[in-house]
Amino acid sequence: MTTSPAPSPVHVIGGGLAGSEAAWQIASAGVPVILHEMRGVPGVKTDAHHTDGLAELVCSNSFRSDDWEYNAVGLLHAEMRALDSIIMACGDAHQVPAGGALAVDREGFSQAVTAKLSAHPLVTVTREEIAGLPPEDWSNVIVATGPLTSPALADAILKTTGEESLSFFDAIAPIVHADSIDFDIAWRQSRYDKEGPGGDAAAYINCPMDKAQYEAFIDALLDGPKAEFKDWENVPYFDGCLPIEVMAERGRETLRHGPMKPVGLTNPRDPTVKPHAIVQLRQDNALGTLFNLVGFQTKLKHGAQAETFRMIPGLQNAQFARLGGLHRNTFLNSPKLLDRQLRLKSMPRLRFAGQVTGVEGYVESAAMGLLTGRLAAAQALGRDLAPPPPETAIGALVEHITGGHLEGSKFQPMNINYGLLPPLEAPRVDAEGRKIPPKDRGRAKKRLMSVRALTALKAWRDAQ
Repeated sequence: MTTSPAPSPVHVIGGGLAGSEAAWQIASAGVPVILHEMRGVPGVKTDAHHTDGLAELVCSNSFRSDDWEYNAVGLLHAEMRALDSIIMACGDAHQVPAGGALAVDREGFSQAVTAKLSAHPLVTVTREEIAGLPPEDWSNVIVATGPLTSPALADAILKTTGEESLSFFDAIAPIVHADSIDFDIAWRQSRYDKEGPGGDAAAYINCPMDKAQYEAFIDALLDGPKAEFKDWENVPYFDGCLPIEVMAERGRETLRHGPMKPVGLTNPRDPTVKPHAIVQLRQDNALGTLFNLVGFQTKLKHGAQAETFRMIPGLQNAQFARLGGLHRNTFLNSPKLLDRQLRLKSMPRLRFAGQVTGVEGYVESAAMGLLTGRLAAAQALGRDLAPPPPETAIGALVEHITGGHLEGSKFQPMNINYGLLPPLEAPRVDAEGRKIPPKDRGRAKKRLMSVRALTALKAWRDAQ
C-alpha cells in the first residue's frame, strides 16, 4: 500500500486578519502552514500596532452590520461563518454591544485568534521579518502583510511588479474611559432602538449638541493643528475612513449628515427637543470600560484632540485611553497585477490577501485571507479550485480586485456592497403574492440578492 507524500507547507507572511484567516483555512484543509509575523521581533514594529498579538485590530473594533438579509457586510459575515472562519468565530465569541453591528473586545479577540492558531498542530507561528522577496524554494506563498507592509518587502514587490503602489491615509478614532463620561448629559440608546447580535438595543452612548455647540465644535476642528506628512501630501484619503476634520472641511453640515446625524435617537431628558447633532460612542472592550468615538478618525495633533473632543457635551471631563492617529495604507494595482487566483502574474508562487489587494475593511480583508488560504491549500493538495461565483459577496470582491472596476478608471479600494454583485430586478410581489410598495422594493431586492448569494456559496462549498 502506498501513501501520498505529505504536502509541502504553505508560507503566510503577515499575522493580521487576512494572514490569520488564511493560515486557519490552510491548516483546516490538512496542509501544514508557517505563519511569519514580524511583530514580536525585538526592534521591529509598525506605526499603528500596539501589541504582538495576531489579528490585532488597529482602527475601529467594529466589523460593521451583522444583518445578512439587508446589508452586504452582514452577508459577508454569513458567508464567512459558512466557511468556518476563525475571524468570525472569535469575533462572535468576544462581541460587545453595538446595536445592529458586530463589535468585539479587541484584546480578547486577538488573544483568542492567537491561541487557536498557536494550538493547531499544523500551524507554526514564526516571529521574523521577511525582508525582500521570499526565498525561491517557497513555492506556495501568501503575502498578507496588509497596509503596513515592511519597507524592505514593499520595495521588493514594487521592483518585481514594475508598478508604483497606490496609497491613502487611514485614521484611528480616540478611545475614552467610560467612567469619565457625564451621564447627566449623555444617554444610552442604539439608533432606532435596533438590537445587535448580542440583543442590546441600547449599545451606544449618545452625546447631544445644540446648534451653537455644533458650530463651535466645527470651528475647533477646522482651526486645530493637524499632523503633517510632507512626503505623503499627494496621497488621497479613502472616503470610507475620512478624518473628521477632513469631513468638516467639505462643508459645515457634512458631519450632521454623517457620523453626527441626529436621527433615530431621542434624548430621554427632553424628548420634545431634537438635538442639532449627536456624537455616538461604541463599546470597545468586554468589560464596558472603554468606548470609542464612532466615525471620529482624526489627524489632529494629540494636544488639540483632547481639548477639542472635551467640547462635546458629556465628554467635558473625558479621559482618553488612546488618542487618534493616522497611518499610511498601501495597495496594489490588482486588476493589472493579479490573476483570479489572486496570484502575482509575474511571479505566480506569490498570492496576495487582505487590504493590499484593494479591498477595504476588516471583514473584507479577512474574507480575502479566507479565500487565498483555500486556494493555496488546494494547490498544495494538487486540486483545482475556482473562486466562489460572483453572485456571492466573496466572489464579487474577487471580481472587483481582478478587473471589475470601470475600464480606464483608477483602481481604488472598495468595501463590499450590493453594487458589486450581479444585478437582480426588484421583486414586485412577496412570497405570499402580495404587491410590494415601490418604496420597499429596494429592500426586498437586497434580501433576494442575499438569499441568492448564500445559495450559490453553499453550492460552491459543497462541490469541494
